[in-house]
Amino acid sequence: MRLVDYPTIIRKAWAGFDPSVQISTIEDISARVSTNHVFKVTFDDGDSIIAKLSYFGKFEHFLEDHRIIHVLSNNLLYPFENLLAKSLVRDGQVYTYRYQEGFLDAWVVFYNPIRIQQKLPRRLDEHHIRALGTQIARFHKACSRVSPVLPKSSKTLRSDIWDLLDLLDTEAGQFEHRMHTDELKRQCDLFLTNRQKLVAGTVETMPVFVDWNIGNFSITEDLELFSRWDYDWFRISYRVMDFYFFSRVVSDLGDRTVFSYGIGPMMEDRFMLFLKQYHRIYPLTENEIRFLPEAFRFFILNYVIKYGRYFFHRTYAIKLQREAYEIYFPSIEQFDAEKILRELGI
Repeated sequence: MRLVDYPTIIRKAWAGFDPSVQISTIEDISARVSTNHVFKVTFDDGDSIIAKLSYFGKFEHFLEDHRIIHVLSNNLLYPFENLLAKSLVRDGQVYTYRYQEGFLDAWVVFYNPIRIQQKLPRRLDEHHIRALGTQIARFHKACSRVSPVLPKSSKTLRSDIWDLLDLLDTEAGQFEHRMHTDELKRQCDLFLTNRQKLVAGTVETMPVFVDWNIGNFSITEDLELFSRWDYDWFRISYRVMDFYFFSRVVSDLGDRTVFSYGIGPMMEDRFMLFLKQYHRIYPLTENEIRFLPEAFRFFILNYVIKYGRYFFHRTYAIKLQREAYEIYFPSIEQFDAEKILRELGI
């Protein structure tokens, strides 16, 4: 992918949307730890938009996700009505462009630029944690309210795990994950069994963004959510799928530039403080709490193991996948649901 001419793809995508407006410059503003590509596109008249280019997963899921996000962004009520970036629309539908040549299959969507205010500090104080718990509970309630009017999603936790199991039975999958295929199949089976036992058919689903590191959203001076971007891991799922990243945001270590994953942050007292504030506004259930380690297990299986080479640069992907077997999966045994249930009085 290093030799791909991304600006040319962006120009072709824009020509399919509005050839009457000429592009002046295309600036790569992508995060440097990821293989995803985000561009600032500036036109001859000085106006600009954001272009997102992706090439992992399935085009149908890319299209589906952005249509759902568009409907969500247009139906969220105050104070979240302007929280999400608005996609550009043509003929009543979110405009997407698919570029196919040789082995390359890439997709582009355009957004209006989103305004950004303040970022949370790298290490949160207790009043930040309480405010974040309040805001996320309110945002989740708003997303739940909109859920009935959203387009249907074909992507589920179960289908993603099935896709990984299918991959592990291929020659390519066995080569990439050699020496670990049996362990990965065991982890997949554990997830599928516990999902069926704890949440399948009994816990509501809603839009979740999963990746809530502090570089993906901004807040006001009053610590209220102001804007949210980066929709790479968006899906319709259980609200607790968001919680692992919130545990990292509020953790004692704070935001890290050299990152690793482990379930430890979900056992910290600081995360208990976040959950207590959240629970006061949007109460959690016992089964949702017991599903938290499975949300973490899914995150590792899907985003680190299955898609790691797409989400992270090669050096990060290799590091994180090695640590998955040595640290992340074993760390799940440290999770103590009883501690959280006691703290929340459930």
